[in-house]
Amino acid sequence: MKIKLIIMDVDGVLTDGKLYFGSDGTEYKIFNVKDGMGITLAKSVRIKFAIITGRDSKSVQKRAEELRIDYVYQGVNDKLHVLQDIIIKENLNKEQVAFIGDDINDLILLENVGHTFAPYDAVDLVKHNVDTVLYQKGGDGAVREMIDSILKEQYKQKEIINKYINNKGKLRQ
Repeated sequence: MKIKLIIMDVDGVLTDGKLYFGSDGTEYKIFNVKDGMGITLAKSVRIKFAIITGRDSKSVQKRAEELRIDYVYQGVNDKLHVLQDIIIKENLNKEQVAFIGDDINDLILLENVGHTFAPYDAVDLVKHNVDTVLYQKGGDGAVREMIDSILKEQYKQKEIINKYINNKGKLRQ
């Protein structure tokens, strides 16, 4: 059964997990454009995306808007409830859902989806409880690596890339 939804944590997955604050208290996050390209490619085959994170950040909202992330939940204490709501809204079963997380607050989601991934620098407890430990670190292309593996295994990745190149970087989403 093909993956139709990818759920992502933010800190330690889409970013390196470090918190950067300016002298005025503004929070900054660094995102990897390779992850963004992977998301764009996956969206072209109708894979949907969700961010579920315990922190609340304007930079996450901005990046999610740029990437047209379908669901963005920030400041979440009960990640499982949010996951279950999305699965119901999308009329999916857990085998159609993948999740990438890096720390113990992600364990509950890892137990409730069909395919699980962790960045190379995830905590050991998470790495021992996922299907795939990636070679890339969080914020260093781990999301792209996960997406590439899904597209290669379940979709026609070469055709997706050729379509992107032939359409000069534009894919229908």
